[in-house]
Amino acid sequence: MENWREILRQSLTNARQLAEHLPIDTARVSSVAARYPFCINPYYFSLIETKDDAIWRQVVPNAAELTDEVGVPDPLAEEPLSPVSNLIHRYPDRVVLLVSNECAAYCRFCMRKRRVGLPLPAFTDSVLFDVIDYLRREPRVRDVILSGGDPLLLETDALERILSALRKIAHIEVIRIHTRTPCTLPQRITHRLVSMLKQFHPLYVNTHFNHPREITPEAAVACARLADAGMPLGNQTVLLKGVNDDAIIMKQLFQQLLKLRVRPYYLHHPDLVRGTGHFRVPIQKGLEIMSLIQGHTSGLCMPHYVIDVPGGGGKVPLLSEYVKGVSQSRLTVETYSGKQFEYPVD
Repeated sequence: MENWREILRQSLTNARQLAEHLPIDTARVSSVAARYPFCINPYYFSLIETKDDAIWRQVVPNAAELTDEVGVPDPLAEEPLSPVSNLIHRYPDRVVLLVSNECAAYCRFCMRKRRVGLPLPAFTDSVLFDVIDYLRREPRVRDVILSGGDPLLLETDALERILSALRKIAHIEVIRIHTRTPCTLPQRITHRLVSMLKQFHPLYVNTHFNHPREITPEAAVACARLADAGMPLGNQTVLLKGVNDDAIIMKQLFQQLLKLRVRPYYLHHPDLVRGTGHFRVPIQKGLEIMSLIQGHTSGLCMPHYVIDVPGGGGKVPLLSEYVKGVSQSRLTVETYSGKQFEYPVD
C-alpha cells in the first residue's frame, strides 16, 4: 500500500485548494471552514464522482452548517460525563477514551464536530497517566473504546503505548478501536500496525462505511488484514439524507460489508449536533428502510437501528412494528411480506 503519511500530507484543507478540483463557492466554503475545519485526503477525494454525490456530501463543507441552530455542540453530554481529561464514562462497565483529534477526512455530520480538527490539547503522557489512574480505581470498567478523532492516525508506537498501559489493568477485558481509516485511508492499515495490534487481543475494531462506493479494493485489503489478524470487525453506519437514505443502497452496503468480513453493527440516526441538521431524515424513514431490508437479506446484514439519547442517556434501539397484537394465549406478528401469523404465548 502507498505511504499513508504522504497521502495525509497532500490533504485538501482550504477553499482555494478545493476550488482547483471542484466547482465550489470559495467564499462560502471558507466561511464554513472558519468555524468547522475540513480535511479531505487524496484517496477519499478520488471517490467523488459528481457534485453533491454521496461522497461529496460527507466531506465538502456546506453553507447549511452555519444556519442550522437546532442541535447543540455536545448533545450526548460527553463533557459532563468526563471524570478526567479525554475520558467519557457514561455506562457502568465501559468508557470511551479520546486519544486523537484528527481524522483522515473530516465528516460534516460528525458527532464531535465541536472537537475534530480544532487546536485542542494533545493526548500527552500526563493525560494517559490520569486516565490509567482513574481506570485502576474503577473495577467496574471492563471495556475500553478508543475513539477521537481517529485512533489509527496516531503513530504506531504511540498507539502501542496506550494499549500496553490499558492491558496492564487486570479488570479491563476488552478493548475496542473505533476508526474510519479502513474506509477513508485504508493505506494506514499496514502490516506493521496489524502486527502490533494483534498483541492485545481480545481487540475489536468497529469501522464506519456509509455508502457502497466506499468499499473499494483498497478498503477490502485493509479489512482483510485486520480480520486475518483475528480482530472481529463491525461497522457503524450513519443514516444521512442524500447519502444513504434508501433501502436499496443500504442493503447493498450491508451485503458488501459482509463480503469483507465486516458485520453491520449499528445504523445510527444522526445525533442532534449543531451544524448537521441538513443530514437528518425522519425516524420513520429509518424504520421504513429497516422494514424493507428485513427478510430480503441475511440476518447477519441487519444492524441495530439506534438513537443516542440527548443528555447522555445512551443508545436506544428503534424497532419496526412487527408485533400486531398480544392476548393471554396468542401473539400476532407480521412478517416482512405483510402476512400475519399467530404464535402461542407460554
